[in-house]
Amino acid sequence: MTLAGTIEKIETQTPAHRDRAIDGLRAIALLAVPTGHWLLGGFTLDSAGALHNASPLSTFGGFAPASWVLQMLGIFFLVGGYASVLSYRRRTSTTAAWLRQRVVRLGRPVLGVTAVCAALIPVLYALGVPATTLHAGSTLVIQPLWFVGVYTVVTALTPYCVRAAHTLGAWAAAPLLATVAIVDFLRYGPYADTMPSWLSMVNLLPGWLFAYQLGVSWGEGRIGRRGARVLLIGGTLLFAALLVVFHYPASMVGVPGVARTNSHPPSLLVLALAAAQSGAAILLRDRIGRLLKKPALWAPVVVINLSAMTILCWHQTAMLAAAVPGSLLGTATGLGTLPGLTAAPDSLAWIAARLAWMPLFAVLLVLIGRHARRFDGPWASGTRTTKARRAAAGLLAAGFAVFALGLT
Repeated sequence: MTLAGTIEKIETQTPAHRDRAIDGLRAIALLAVPTGHWLLGGFTLDSAGALHNASPLSTFGGFAPASWVLQMLGIFFLVGGYASVLSYRRRTSTTAAWLRQRVVRLGRPVLGVTAVCAALIPVLYALGVPATTLHAGSTLVIQPLWFVGVYTVVTALTPYCVRAAHTLGAWAAAPLLATVAIVDFLRYGPYADTMPSWLSMVNLLPGWLFAYQLGVSWGEGRIGRRGARVLLIGGTLLFAALLVVFHYPASMVGVPGVARTNSHPPSLLVLALAAAQSGAAILLRDRIGRLLKKPALWAPVVVINLSAMTILCWHQTAMLAAAVPGSLLGTATGLGTLPGLTAAPDSLAWIAARLAWMPLFAVLLVLIGRHARRFDGPWASGTRTTKARRAAAGLLAAGFAVFALGLT
């Protein structure tokens, strides 16, 4: 089928009631994940030919504002909350069955990528890939998968978020913001030295539930354009105050060698950014919807949404599919490091070279995705062989998690 034919087919198969703006926002947030990881994640190559993870932000702190644009998890959780409400309303069975279906749909791709990577580790080691490289790569693969676990938890809270939206309306997310603010005051304020190290973990649930609750309230019709303006302006002002007055780290992602981070777990700065992004998204919804009525723009949005879990789970593997052979080639031939790939991310030339590598990463992701998408769909069930495969995949995935997290 020609490209024009594919576009026409997607257009004709799209239901008239489909909310194209929501899918468009989700697609933007999805593409920001690999773009951010590919652009802000680099490597160094040691004398033994092993790769180590690195980041250009360690050298170029002035590039931190790029992370404000590329960190779009606020939009992702906002759209997730909105879509969950629609799905929750349409459920035809119990809430437990609805939740089970969504958890299984999220879990299959994660189990697939971790099981495949676990099976590849001994093969790659036998082929001469250093153990240090394998551990660095495993860390990158598992890095974005925390999102699935958090998203599963907030999805399970959807019924409670709906009740909160009905009771408190647009203010349902305010207690979550207040909780994170209190924890941040305790861990960064005058009493920081007396606080236990685990205190920051209290922010994990309210920090990521904040934008999801906004999405639920939006889906329930409790946030309109006026509320969106409050979110946009209030979030922007709070973001600026936290940076200028309270000296929060400027980067929205972790920087190697820097102890304090905004995202793991989320700080108040993450919620301020999510509020501003959510307000902007709600205000732009109608404009985005009108724009996506053009079939040529709508078709890639559909493809990206259908490949959501593939993109999330396999984009780091695509980068490693270029970097690991590059490190082996450089060592074997004496060429050393490759600019933008295995060379240290400590110069403007590296950034230019990395931008040149990114189309290759995208092509590799497409090629990997053609085979990896089988993990997204329902798995065969009922036979002993299928059950044995599932058990083996579970054991491989668990082993990979232990290796990647350095628990061995």
